[in-house]
Parts: sequence; structure tokens; C-alpha cells
Amino acid sequence: MTETGSNSAPVWVEEIRLTDAGRSLDVTFDGNEKHQLSAEYLRVESPSAEVQGHSADQKTCVGGKAGVAIIKIDPVGNYAIRLTFDDMHSTGIFSWDYLLKLGRERDVIWPAYLARLEAEGKSRN
Repeated sequence: MTETGSNSAPVWVEEIRLTDAGRSLDVTFDGNEKHQLSAEYLRVESPSAEVQGHSADQKTCVGGKAGVAIIKIDPVGNYAIRLTFDDMHSTGIFSWDYLLKLGRERDVIWPAYLARLEAEGKSRN
């Protein structure tokens, strides 16, 4: 359980399921809100310092992850999971709040990532 803000109700995850041979993570939150998050999306938006840096201007645009898969899910307390990807990245802790944000804001986050990838001359492959 975590708080989404001082005036928000706690976020609970009811189910986490790997699908498509680890290429997708289906997350069901309380209230039956469901989001399907691709492994690629989760990898390039990892909350790790390697990807996010230590401030917004240090965020790294990670390319070449179109075929990445999740190979392991480890619980972190009752508020998050640690994902291990087949490229061996495993340092990000995905809180319930962050997973919910990634699901709800995918229509903004993903196109911004694709635009940055193109601007930096990188590829998803």
C-alpha cells in the first residue's frame, strides 16, 4: 500500500501477471483498474538511477529494448516489485503508485519517449 498523494486513497495491487512470454505485465489494481504494460515500456521507464538519473535533467533515453522481456518479479515489501529483465537490468523498484502512473499516463509518456529517441538518433531495436 502506498499513498498517491496527501488527499488520495492508498493504491493496492490485486494481481500481477506476466503474459506474452514475459513481454507484457498485466497489473490489476483495487477497484478493478487494469493496465497492460509492455516489458519495453517498463524497461525504458525504469525508476532506477541508471535510467532516471538523480534529477529530471539526468534522465537517460534508453534505446534498443524493443525485444526485452521480464524474466523475474520479486516483491518489495507490500508496496512494490523489482523486475529483472533479460538484459539483466534489475535495479529499479516499481512502486504501486509508479505502475499506476505508467498505466494511466502511457498516452503521454510513451510518445514523449519515442520523440526523444528519434531526437537522439536512437532506435527501439
